[in-house]
Amino acid sequence: MIDERLLKHLLSWIFYTGFFLACSFFVIRSAGGSEVVDRIVAIVNDDIILLYDLNRLIKPYEERIKASGYSYEEERKMLFRVREDALNMLIDQKLADQEIKRYKISVSRQEIDKAIERMKEARFITDEDFREELSKQGVTLEEYHKNVKEQILREKLVNREVKSKIVVTTEDIKKYYESHIDEYAGEKSYHLRNIVMNVPEGADETEKLMILKKMEAVLSKLKQGESFEKFAKSYSDSPQAFEGGDLGLFKIDELSSQLQKVIKALEAGEFTDVLDYDKGYQILYVQEIKNTSGKSLEEATAEVSQKLYKEIVDKKYISWLEDLRSRSHIKIIR
Repeated sequence: MIDERLLKHLLSWIFYTGFFLACSFFVIRSAGGSEVVDRIVAIVNDDIILLYDLNRLIKPYEERIKASGYSYEEERKMLFRVREDALNMLIDQKLADQEIKRYKISVSRQEIDKAIERMKEARFITDEDFREELSKQGVTLEEYHKNVKEQILREKLVNREVKSKIVVTTEDIKKYYESHIDEYAGEKSYHLRNIVMNVPEGADETEKLMILKKMEAVLSKLKQGESFEKFAKSYSDSPQAFEGGDLGLFKIDELSSQLQKVIKALEAGEFTDVLDYDKGYQILYVQEIKNTSGKSLEEATAEVSQKLYKEIVDKKYISWLEDLRSRSHIKIIR
């Protein structure tokens, strides 16, 4: 890779003479006579982004896209989008690094070591496993430390410029809770049983009608007070027949839209009329309706506060980055 100090020196001359487009490609001859070729793909204030760094970042994504079997046009579009997104990410990182330098934000070796230890604890891996994983990825311990250092520095910058200026008020929490009351209301669960009579494949209309009449006779007996569980064991073709047709607990949104309307209209101890289903006919019985308790505003406060904080951080961070970009000299070189 090209010596960045030399590139910065050349960049300074290129920028001030207005020839950066023509001179953005450099060939530097090493002491051994071999040539190292690299190119500037973006200028970010007084810094540069090299093609080498961009290619290294997008390589895993390119390999995945090329192995996914997309058409030539789809693959080309996806590769272009990945390249654009990656370049923008590198630009944002450069801008962040420049702000870190401007504000003289620092991180100690102890902070880096603690962050790595927390990561190992969270993933339940030993130091030996950790080093082995680095080796598999072709990353040295020194490189990993450098990456962690950069992450901590950028996190400190975000804390300084964004997070420290965010306040979530009790009024914000109350407003969010009231506008998302369904999220914190209690849910109903329905304990269902069914009786099923299947129609054999290829059955004619007469056979279908006979099975339907048999099912209607069962419904009539149920209306007279016969045990649903007993009739399920005696007449149902379902695999759950020996358990009295017990289907278990369902939340309403776990049922098909057709069944949702039917079940919502029933109380515990009630059953449906004969219903068509893909293999024949069935009767559903609501054995029990369980209500799970919701969360009051007080109980939901911590959760809502965390959600709001994250939403605001995301918005403020994007706004901060856009403002930083508008105040910077950024030139993308195609």
